[in-house]
Amino acid sequence: MEIGLVELSRLQFALTAMYHFLFVPLTLGLSVIVAIMETVYVMTNRPIWRQMTKFWGTLFGINFVLGVATGITMEFQFGMNWSYYSHYVGDIFGAPLAIEGLMAFFLEATFVGLFFFGWDKLSKVAHMVVAWLVAIGSNFSALWILIANGWMQNPVGAEFNPDTMRMEMTSFFDVLFNEVAQAKFVHTVSAGYVTAAIFVLGVSALYLLQGRHKDLARRSIAVASSFGLAAALSVVVLGDESGYSASHTQRMKLAAMEAMWETHDAPAPFTVIGFPDREARETHYAVEIPWAMGLIGTRSLTEEIPGINELEAESAEMIRDGIIAYDALMTIREQRDATPQEVRDTFEAHSDNLGYALLLMRYVEDPRDATDEQIAMAAEDTIPGVAPLFWAFRIMVGLGFSFIAVMAFFFVRASFYRMQFPRWSLYAAVAIIPTPWIAAELGWFVAEFGRQPWTVDGVLPTALSASHLSVAELLITLAGFITFYTILFIVEMGLMVKYIRKGPFQDVAETEAWQARHEHRLRTHDGQGPFANPAE
Repeated sequence: MEIGLVELSRLQFALTAMYHFLFVPLTLGLSVIVAIMETVYVMTNRPIWRQMTKFWGTLFGINFVLGVATGITMEFQFGMNWSYYSHYVGDIFGAPLAIEGLMAFFLEATFVGLFFFGWDKLSKVAHMVVAWLVAIGSNFSALWILIANGWMQNPVGAEFNPDTMRMEMTSFFDVLFNEVAQAKFVHTVSAGYVTAAIFVLGVSALYLLQGRHKDLARRSIAVASSFGLAAALSVVVLGDESGYSASHTQRMKLAAMEAMWETHDAPAPFTVIGFPDREARETHYAVEIPWAMGLIGTRSLTEEIPGINELEAESAEMIRDGIIAYDALMTIREQRDATPQEVRDTFEAHSDNLGYALLLMRYVEDPRDATDEQIAMAAEDTIPGVAPLFWAFRIMVGLGFSFIAVMAFFFVRASFYRMQFPRWSLYAAVAIIPTPWIAAELGWFVAEFGRQPWTVDGVLPTALSASHLSVAELLITLAGFITFYTILFIVEMGLMVKYIRKGPFQDVAETEAWQARHEHRLRTHDGQGPFANPAE
């Protein structure tokens, strides 16, 4: 297979995934913020909280619809662009996707409809429950998707069947509670909460700068800053958990993120900044914090973190071991039921490294014919792009700490300064609205680009996963997806800007004044006469 086809397939999927991920974080976070606001409305019976719920709920609905439209396309791509991947691991990967559709998406979509059309048909408490079910459904969708993705990062609970030539699930429990999947879920969801909090904060700050909807804006900032501060702190803590998980499940990814070429004596330092040089196998002008990486990656002072060079040498040995498994597999395929037991035993003893032998198929048709030079080339392929990972990770982390500072500032001002905010801080809140999306996209890039050259880490190389399509077909569909998704993005932005400019459906002060007049008239006329009719 030509590598150009694989690269085009990767580019197409990367673009559609990253377009889709523009909508996911805001959906996750806004669903919870809206549910919180409606809960306050039910507890206080203040009309302003109902208006806040409906206003932010409208923006959530716009984002939700476009997120669904972009997400469905991605699932079709598994069959269209990655057919061998779907055949090879479909028994495991397909299960969480099916559960996501049946259990999470239908729950979410059903209650989204009740949320928007049930205001006058459900009691306040029932509608609040619907709001929380929308939030739970959104988060369940993320859970099952990230269980599927987590398995690609750390393929547990499955084994290769030499008779069917496919991966088969051995333990759904292991797939469900995969440590990588669980760490990715809580980290990704927390990042979505931060994204929504920054969005609510920025839009509310814009209203205060314009002198519009001040009560709604100040209360929204109070909710967003408290919720966002907790979420931003969680992102850092849970990101640390992801780093610890990578230290023993994806060691090459961790080494590449740190541009750690050589294995340091424990505990390893953390490189704050530097300039990775792959050809020289060193990081120039590195500024390091002693011990920090060892504590983050291993949570000990004695355990080493292997460097890229050592891991590359290990990969070469695993490739050689995988060739033994591949040779036994070919014998099993040729002899079928007549295969001697010792051949099957040989395969079982070396099957864990079969995927490493498959890396050679980029250079030679039969891995058993590989030369030492080709083995070395395949081992070098296990090193992902060091410089892109190094910088993407540091920008993401830097933005993450900045979110803590921003949320802490607005939380203090909202809590102890009677919701009075300096104008410079309001301008800053508006300016940083795009930054959580940048951080989220970089995080997704680190997770997926750092897994290369694998589709399923250590099991199936990306170069073998793609469908046999022509370059023309890929270019046409790639252009089509870019055009379609760009139109959807423009529609999303247009609708968001329209409803943000429009603001709440009714001015809060007017509503509260109406309610006060209405309650006064009811008391004055004892519930009798024309003034008892709310629709006067």
